[in-house]
Amino acid sequence: MTFLTKCIFEFVGTLVLVLLGDGVVACTTLNKSKGQNAGWVVITLAWGLAVMCGVFIAGPYSGAHLNPAVTLGLAIAGTFPWIEVAGYIVAQMLGGFCGAILVYAYYKDHFDATEDPDTKLGVFCTMPAIMNKGRNFFCEAVGTWLLVFVILVFSTRENIPEVGMGSLGAFPVTMLIMSIGMSLGGATGYAINPARDLAPRCAHTVLGIKGKRDSGWNYSWVPSFGPMVGAAVAALTFMVLY
Repeated sequence: MTFLTKCIFEFVGTLVLVLLGDGVVACTTLNKSKGQNAGWVVITLAWGLAVMCGVFIAGPYSGAHLNPAVTLGLAIAGTFPWIEVAGYIVAQMLGGFCGAILVYAYYKDHFDATEDPDTKLGVFCTMPAIMNKGRNFFCEAVGTWLLVFVILVFSTRENIPEVGMGSLGAFPVTMLIMSIGMSLGGATGYAINPARDLAPRCAHTVLGIKGKRDSGWNYSWVPSFGPMVGAAVAALTFMVLY
């Protein structure tokens, strides 16, 4: 398996993750959508299933990190080579960007029918329910700490005989994402993944969306760096305990 092949599958898996994940937000929030007002449970379920699809696509080839924070955490924990970290992250960010572009193209008419610029931004990236950047950073770090720590626990010999996200099977990770969203998502929207927040935020910036607002760049560092810090702490926690 070549490194380029691994990066291609990280790109495709992350693209699908964001296409379905941002897609459910568009479906449930944009005007005149048949799914409008379907609610938080639908969003969290669909995000979990989006991750499942991405894992099925990329798992056998790249390990299906689909998240720079996961890649960083696995590298710190010693289960992923540092030399491949940068390439994986670039592929993930490009996948997230392209997935967001596809969501906009798919729901273009509904974006045009929606007047609220905050709703339009919310399709692409997260903004907190209550702006308190210090606590928001803490929330993103804790959510990602849980994500990466449990993924690493899944990979232990007692749970799964092989190490790596792709060997875990998609279903435990799906349940984990759903649980985090339902339990910890209310404060910040649980980005817990720079490729699903920073990359689509970039897409929001460059797209000519009718009536859009700024892309919330003064907040963007929170869902970008919070997950990376949380992932690093998760890896260290795992190394101490296991």
